[in-house]
Amino acid sequence: MSKNTSQSLFRKVDVDKYTNETYEDDTTADGGVQQGPDQNQVFSLLQSNSNLEALRYILANAPVMVKSQAVKDAALQLAMKVLTSFKSMEIERAVKSLERTELDMLMKYIYRGFEYPVENSSAQLLVWHEKVFQVGGTGCILRVLTDRKRV
Repeated sequence: MSKNTSQSLFRKVDVDKYTNETYEDDTTADGGVQQGPDQNQVFSLLQSNSNLEALRYILANAPVMVKSQAVKDAALQLAMKVLTSFKSMEIERAVKSLERTELDMLMKYIYRGFEYPVENSSAQLLVWHEKVFQVGGTGCILRVLTDRKRV
């Protein structure tokens, strides 16, 4: 049986201040935050057949702290360009070389790509999703779905 301790201190916490409308992420103004990956840098890496370096560059410079939707959309277009530039045999090797944080960021781009598909990207994204899931497991998916910071 449980014992009644007559403690009611937990009832004095104001839970209304933690609602989504008043919750502030630890973001700064867009002026002090990097504005996403550089398009010229990505294209030069892709032209030199450095697809893995282009992928790492995209993942390292993801605009998660930027509030501008235009910047996030431009980064998504670059990420889709990089993801579709890989041959299907190269995908597994590329995914295995990524760290956990990079896998999580890649999974964010994959889900965002599913939201806004471009021509012939869905099949490629499914292959990427399968390979990232094999390496990252269910935890990777859960971290992406519960993270408030979007790409």
